[in-house]
Amino acid sequence: MTSATFTSRQAETLLAIAETLIPGGDGLPGPRDLDFITTVARTAGHKLLPREQREMKIFLDLWDTRGMGPAHGIGLRRFSSLTPAEREQVLLRWGGSSIGAKRSIFQGLRSLLIGAYYIAPDATAVRADIGYPEAFGPVPDAPARPITPFVVPPGGATLTADVVIVGSGAGGGTAAAVLTAAGLDVVVLEKGGYHDDRDFGAGELDSLTSLYAGPPAATAEGQLSLMAGGTLGGGTVVNWTTSFPTPDHVRAEWAGHGATQFAGEEFDRALAAVQRRLSVNTDHDRIAHRDEVMERGLRSLGWHCDAMPRNVLGCDQGVECGRCGYGCRIGAKQSVAKTWLQDAADGGARIVVGADVRTVRVERGRATGVEAVMSDGAPLTVSARAVVVSAGTLQTPALLRRSGLRNKQIGENLRLHPATAVSGRFDEDVLPWEGGLQTRYSTEHADLDGRGYGVIYETGPLHPGAAAIFQPWHSAAHLADEMRSLRNTAAVGVILRDTGSGRVAVGRDGEPVPHYRLNDHDAAHLHRGVVGAAQIIAAAGATSVRSAHQVRVAATLPGPLDDFAIAAQEQGYAPARCMMAALHLMGTAAMGGSPKTSATDPDGATWEVPNLVVADASCFPTPSGVNPMISIEAIAYMNACRLAARLT
Repeated sequence: MTSATFTSRQAETLLAIAETLIPGGDGLPGPRDLDFITTVARTAGHKLLPREQREMKIFLDLWDTRGMGPAHGIGLRRFSSLTPAEREQVLLRWGGSSIGAKRSIFQGLRSLLIGAYYIAPDATAVRADIGYPEAFGPVPDAPARPITPFVVPPGGATLTADVVIVGSGAGGGTAAAVLTAAGLDVVVLEKGGYHDDRDFGAGELDSLTSLYAGPPAATAEGQLSLMAGGTLGGGTVVNWTTSFPTPDHVRAEWAGHGATQFAGEEFDRALAAVQRRLSVNTDHDRIAHRDEVMERGLRSLGWHCDAMPRNVLGCDQGVECGRCGYGCRIGAKQSVAKTWLQDAADGGARIVVGADVRTVRVERGRATGVEAVMSDGAPLTVSARAVVVSAGTLQTPALLRRSGLRNKQIGENLRLHPATAVSGRFDEDVLPWEGGLQTRYSTEHADLDGRGYGVIYETGPLHPGAAAIFQPWHSAAHLADEMRSLRNTAAVGVILRDTGSGRVAVGRDGEPVPHYRLNDHDAAHLHRGVVGAAQIIAAAGATSVRSAHQVRVAATLPGPLDDFAIAAQEQGYAPARCMMAALHLMGTAAMGGSPKTSATDPDGATWEVPNLVVADASCFPTPSGVNPMISIEAIAYMNACRLAARLT
């Protein structure tokens, strides 16, 4: 695990900003009372690229200089010379600036420092103050890891296979099982490590830095934070088990882009196979308290509410389930690591972890293998008859570009399901970190334009570190009050099916640079969702409600929400105005019927290299509109079946 390093000057600046954001007091430690900088360094080292770390350090070196005073709005004074109240005003000016770049810088610092405060291993008093239990540690009798990864020797290795698969998540894991079952020799390369039941139960810091993917941490404009799985099994190990099949209207839309099988029996069979292998069911839907709050509001309004299909067996649907975003200690979640990858390993597939694939070798228009670098620096070459890329929506187009592919559609069509949350405070204990990950949902506003685009409402567990993503900072006192009331808080998530799109470029360092801005049409839909979530919370009996806008948008309840809606509209949804995250990344190597409009053909193969197949969420022609795991696995199943038929 890498950590950023800071000079004493940079560390002092970080502490000065942190003491303004989260000063402690009233019986709580401040940042200087904790091993705070170590936690910041670990988090920054995991989420920031080396160039981003260099830029951050330059900024920190400048922060407490007289020359920076005008940018702070304090004349030629140093930040360190200000009173605590004056320092708060400086940060609020950055957060509410009319300049998007300043807002984005503030939000990056806010998320990093507030998150570090609540997840620092020695911040036990901070977590106890909000009633949040410490990590349980692994289950004492957890079974041994069932998969034995292939070990690459320190000097490197050269392997040969029929198919090499880049990535082991929903797409790569499923493809591995299908291709292995077809009798093909398969090698799976995963950049992350291997973590199973006996490895879960750690605190948020260890979990976030070992199970989730590293950079990029946000879109370039600061519109959204980005989260994805970064371990063997990818996002399926840490996701919230929500298992929606691809909606029929989405399938028809995808077929209209030229991959006509999406509307036919072939994709029917793929969806059925995936749901069967993952044991998707609605028998594990004992309602979590936060979902009971949402359901109460929905029923009161007369809006749609239904039980959530989930890929779990033997889930406790309680305390364990609430922690499952950091890995399921009891092995109930039917992740790719528990299902498809296990099938592939049992069938003889070689699985390699810690392998960062840098290029696909292309010779005379054919893919002949891949070149990777192991986590210890050793080189790894895999020669193969075909290559399947399942590196994810950000890394897949970057890998294709690094490998010399030139189709203009590679990296275009980035869709993110932008998500925000509206929080309500209740007199009752909600304990939002407990209970089924997601047990209810609503599609009341899923079609706001007659084309199937709108928002869906879901909840999710709130843990202190993860909550920092959606936790705007209005003052130190406000934040302390909000966090102390976290046990009484229920948040309704608003997930947007976006009509607009962004793109993934490739930086000089070869790493992906995602660009994305919410368009006006989607902003209007998101706003309707924010107001709708506030209505749900109000109808459920909350005493107050607030949005995730940086400039405070809140209302005391009971009472009208007119002013809340107006204020949210006035603040808007431009980058860093309202906290948003993307957990569903899609579309940058879209399947379709023409190289002019898509990056891959109806087989999922790149137009330039026919034996280079993509099998992950980047294949989506448009966003799925629902949590995409089942859709990803069905596409991978279908594309792998087609590839197996060609190879055998």
